[in-house]
Amino acid sequence: MKRFIGFVKKEFLHIFRDFRTLIILFGIPTAQILIFGFVVSTEIKEADIAFLDLSKDEVTQKISEKFCSSGFFRRIDNLYSYNDIDEVLKSGKAKAVVIFGENFGRDLTSNGKASISIVADGSEPNTATFITNYASAIINDFNREFVPDGSTDKFLVQSEVSMLYNPELKGHFMFVPGVIAYILILICALMTSITITREKEFGTMEVLLVSPLKPIQIIVGKVVPYFILSFVNVIVILLLSRLVFDLPVKGSLLLLLAESMLYILMSLSLGLFISTVSKTMQQAIFISLVGLLLPTIVLSGFIFPIENMPKIYNIVTLILPPRYFIVIIKNIMIKGTGFLYIWKETLILIVMTAIFIGLSVKKFKIRLE
Repeated sequence: MKRFIGFVKKEFLHIFRDFRTLIILFGIPTAQILIFGFVVSTEIKEADIAFLDLSKDEVTQKISEKFCSSGFFRRIDNLYSYNDIDEVLKSGKAKAVVIFGENFGRDLTSNGKASISIVADGSEPNTATFITNYASAIINDFNREFVPDGSTDKFLVQSEVSMLYNPELKGHFMFVPGVIAYILILICALMTSITITREKEFGTMEVLLVSPLKPIQIIVGKVVPYFILSFVNVIVILLLSRLVFDLPVKGSLLLLLAESMLYILMSLSLGLFISTVSKTMQQAIFISLVGLLLPTIVLSGFIFPIENMPKIYNIVTLILPPRYFIVIIKNIMIKGTGFLYIWKETLILIVMTAIFIGLSVKKFKIRLE
């Protein structure tokens, strides 16, 4: 019995001395609780909306203030014509536009009825549905306040809802772009993350060390096959999304393929960097799966809107490449926008790619020494 107790104590000491084991036992569950507890939410908080007020009377100002004081919406812009609606929604500055027609207040007083148009960005179906439901609830609440005796048949403000880019609110308009970003970064990073560590474990690293190839040539040589195969994977995914889900590419197909190649290259360079800092294939696979799987699904805006997350998580998402590629692919595929609407996200992916390639080369050089 004493030997058994001694053996158990030894195992406890072994676990407490291994920092990576402690992270697996306590760090990952804690992180998942914090992430899911704060991020996984169906509530709308301070959603950015714009107003097109063609009446500019006391009633429209009161309704606008009611929207902004509710805590659900935040005024991001005031529009001046119907031509501005498509621009503000395509740019992503606003999730919806609230439109007051001309003589809104006078129509409400004299005719007893007036209508408010709500135009939402349907490229994110869940968010659009919540926004329009909240907006309709605020309008109904205004009806009750406007007629204190409850006779809403005399004065009634009605809401007319329309969805741009995805009128039928099909769910695959949200999931297909997110799945593309998720699959590419996970597969590309996972495949390349085990390349250098596999060479070490199989004892073939010595052959590379004595070869006349430079580190950058070795890295590029390992990336090229995966790059080509991943690009073929993109084409297959796009064909399936078109043939199976009837999801067209409204924008430039060439631009979409070019952005996909950039994202693939960034994912491969990230995988290479992981492989240079990992000692074993198991460690490389663990970092790739745990470090990319959960953040890509939960924190990239794939399923849950980033705007609804606490500020600290908003900052964390800035270092996640899928966040930017999802914006790019939604703009090109669903909204049909051009490069002028996605140049910032493209530039960020280029910078990330350069950083990961530079770090991979540097780490590889250190290992050569």
